[in-house]
Amino acid sequence: MEYKKQEIKKGINVHTIKTESFKTDLISVFITTPLTKENVTKNAIIPMILRKGSKNLDNIEKINKNLEEMYGAEFNCGIDKTGDNHVLKFYLEIIDNKYLPIQEDLLSKGINTLLELVFDPIIENGAFKTEYVEAEKQKLKIILEGKKDNKAKYAYLRCQEEMYKDKPFGLYKYGYIEDIEKINPNNLYEYYKKLLSECKIDIFISGNIEETEITKIVQNNENIQKLNERNPVYETKNNTLEKKEPKEIIEKADVTQGNLILGLSIEEENKKEKYVAVVYNSILGGSATSKMFQIVREKHSLAYTAASNYLRHKNSLFIRCGIEIENYEKTLNLIKEQIEDIKNGKFTDEDIENGKNGIISMIKSIPDEQDTGITYYLGQELSEYKMTFEEYEKEIKSVTKQEIIEFAKKINIDTIYFLKN
Repeated sequence: MEYKKQEIKKGINVHTIKTESFKTDLISVFITTPLTKENVTKNAIIPMILRKGSKNLDNIEKINKNLEEMYGAEFNCGIDKTGDNHVLKFYLEIIDNKYLPIQEDLLSKGINTLLELVFDPIIENGAFKTEYVEAEKQKLKIILEGKKDNKAKYAYLRCQEEMYKDKPFGLYKYGYIEDIEKINPNNLYEYYKKLLSECKIDIFISGNIEETEITKIVQNNENIQKLNERNPVYETKNNTLEKKEPKEIIEKADVTQGNLILGLSIEEENKKEKYVAVVYNSILGGSATSKMFQIVREKHSLAYTAASNYLRHKNSLFIRCGIEIENYEKTLNLIKEQIEDIKNGKFTDEDIENGKNGIISMIKSIPDEQDTGITYYLGQELSEYKMTFEEYEKEIKSVTKQEIIEFAKKINIDTIYFLKN
């Protein structure tokens, strides 16, 4: 896998990932802008509008016919949070030219099709089409009303909201019902134009491709040529949360199983500690050999699920457990004990080795999926850390027990959230 990046206009980059491991090419466009309450709901609905059609492919039927003509190409889009950024995502997967039954340049057609869908939407009377906007507003409302349907996911989101209250990362990526009715075809289109003139744009192409050829196709695209240069505003640094007494939030819902989430903040990390944090998380709850899984779940049978995840873009970790409601205090105390044990060095060399092996296995698996490889490099693009898979693996292998202990001392419980009946 060979990765290269080229800025074709200020604030607009083309990223190529050359790999011979797949019979497909994956084309992606990412539009990145800072998370704000004012715009989060608009950002969430824009991909829903753009997937309805473009100037030339002005309805779903034409889009589907076009995809069929490209040998069953697949088009998808969505929205995500990366640190304090909101990322609008668009994907088109096509068969690589090498595997086509007849000789043709499907890659060029695929790139131009995706760029048209993203940057040249259907316009009616100088705005987005009213019919489409109203329909997608109702769909977004259904998504927002269903936020509580998955109770484990809901509890995790609520812990984030409480931990990052009144901060960008606390915003829900799909926005808010009360803001939907403020959206109309005119103000949404005006915002879309403003977004495209100011935001960070990254175009990724993964497959058995040539960088020079790809860059030329993108540069010559008429929709790219219309875009202006910009000084994109987006977040690369994380503001560490202030150390304080943990806040405990207990909420009730119609549940048969309790969902316990702990939000852990990390005092300011240096570059090396980013990799120490990954190993720490693997030992704490990020693997099947972790303390959360082996002690909380297996040994004491206090949790149906018990795991942790590290958000490197936010200097934070989250512990997530599905438990019997009456076991709340017992489980919480046992989790706190595991956190303290790592601070006090109560973990073995085998724990470290198992943790590292799990991480290294994950690193080695990144090239096995095209979208995973793109996600890896996009994450680097939106941070200040750039490294190859080999460099990443080397950093993980170099982490010592003492570094883990010193890092563990910088971990603080910020928020305890419990969803019960």
